[in-house]
Amino acid sequence: MDSWKRDGTRGLVVLVPIIVTLYVLAFVYNTIASLPFIEAIQPAIVRVPLTLAVFGLLVFGAGYLMRTASGPLVEGAIDDVMNSLPGLRVVYNASKMAVETAVTGTGDLQAPVKLETWDGLRMTAFKTGKQTEDGRDVLFLPTAPNITTGFVIEVTPDQYEETDERVEDALTRVLSAGFGETNDSEVPIDVRDEPLYRES
Repeated sequence: MDSWKRDGTRGLVVLVPIIVTLYVLAFVYNTIASLPFIEAIQPAIVRVPLTLAVFGLLVFGAGYLMRTASGPLVEGAIDDVMNSLPGLRVVYNASKMAVETAVTGTGDLQAPVKLETWDGLRMTAFKTGKQTEDGRDVLFLPTAPNITTGFVIEVTPDQYEETDERVEDALTRVLSAGFGETNDSEVPIDVRDEPLYRES
């Protein structure tokens, strides 16, 4: 019975993410294909590729504009306009932060460190590579399992502990709320005080 439960659990872990990913892809495809301004494009099979191609050109065009001298001015003006709209500014800033986090990935995060926030309680934080004027290191302390939120803290180097852990491993632990910890010294769940065998 235990082996069936274990096999079923592993099967769900493998299949559910694939099914969810395919469902999201199908939803995005159908959404793009049913947009009012592209429904006139025939045949229907070229609607999505053509829309994605146009969107890609817009993305690279906007990215090139941001590299010019006027790019930051345009972005600042857009931010000012969106932040002046009640309600919509929350959606705008949240989506912008989410895209920046997803696109940037872990490249901006430096080595993970262990930070003792209270007596005997350690939390995982990440170096940002920045320092304050008084020499304190700026760390990002993410929340679990949503790493797009957290705290920006300023601490002296003696207040945290360096580790040899990879950024990906530390992020996996935070994103999985601790369940994704890769530790070879795991304690078995079913530990019994009984001996493994009894003498007859």
